[in-house]
Amino acid sequence: MRRDCLVLAVLVAGYVCLLPPLPPATADKGAPDANKPAPEGPHFAERPQNGNPEIRFEEIIYDFGEVSPGTKNLCEFKFTNTGDGLLKITKVTKTCGCTPYTLQRTEYAPGENGTLKVRYNAGKRPGSIRKHLFVHSNDKARPKVELTIKARIAQNVEYEPKRLRLSLKAEDAASTEITLRSLDNKPFSIKQFKSTADCITADVNSSLKSTEFVLEARVDVEKLKKHLKGRIDIKLTHPECDTVAIPFSALPEFRVDPPAIIVLNARPAEPVYKQVWVLSNYDENFEIESVSSRKGIIEPVGQEKLGSRYKFDLKITPPAGAGRKIFTDVLFINIKGAEKLQITCRGFYKKTGG
Repeated sequence: MRRDCLVLAVLVAGYVCLLPPLPPATADKGAPDANKPAPEGPHFAERPQNGNPEIRFEEIIYDFGEVSPGTKNLCEFKFTNTGDGLLKITKVTKTCGCTPYTLQRTEYAPGENGTLKVRYNAGKRPGSIRKHLFVHSNDKARPKVELTIKARIAQNVEYEPKRLRLSLKAEDAASTEITLRSLDNKPFSIKQFKSTADCITADVNSSLKSTEFVLEARVDVEKLKKHLKGRIDIKLTHPECDTVAIPFSALPEFRVDPPAIIVLNARPAEPVYKQVWVLSNYDENFEIESVSSRKGIIEPVGQEKLGSRYKFDLKITPPAGAGRKIFTDVLFINIKGAEKLQITCRGFYKKTGG
């Protein structure tokens, strides 16, 4: 009987050994949620949430050197988290829309590297430039790092003049010459000549190629009077320079001195007297047809012509009104056969003791 019991015990023990192992103790928390995504990142479980992250860039200044106008230029700013905490880049700000950037991700474990890729879109005008980007992070010592991009825009097509200063006198403004010259001896064509409001025009032959052009630009004085400032855009086929931009400006026919009327320490209903002058910039005689005020606050009380100038004596009566701090008005001066001048008046009431 004892031997039968021993045999039975051996058989039971063998059966137990063949059973699969029980799940770990954590299994009593329930089965994992199949809809819950797994944490992203190759080292997510190793990333410490505490500690002090440190962002360190290999270089904080990138110099493109010489670039061509209108080109797209790429650069990289590489960095490492040299601290012992999770680095989080919160934002990247910039001072210019011509420097778009890309950053693959915003979190970096200790020792991990990252790259900020920046594209600089060069402008059309030659000269040296300096642009800035700012990287903000949870680095307590350096929460904001400034990155700088430098470049020198080289115009491979030289042009003269760099700016046109024009006159409204027809005999002086009838035409002007613009010279374009290839600095690398690559021939090009002129595709288009365009100016603000078509104030300036020139004949171009887009089928003609050369390393140098001399254009005769014609000025429409009547259009120029309405657009005293603008720009000429000359589109080219040169491989390194597709556009030449030349600003222009013209001296107006008349000027007012002072250009605006300011009244300080004004008191309601107490008149203030001022003088203004209207002068011809071209030293020509002119005639004033009328003078008026928008609100009636300004009243001309004297007018005198002295050569190519007019002097006006003005009476300014600040309007009454409790609690008012300022008042405004506009004086209109109509010149015969010419433009209407406007002079703005702004008054500030004297502060009263409280």
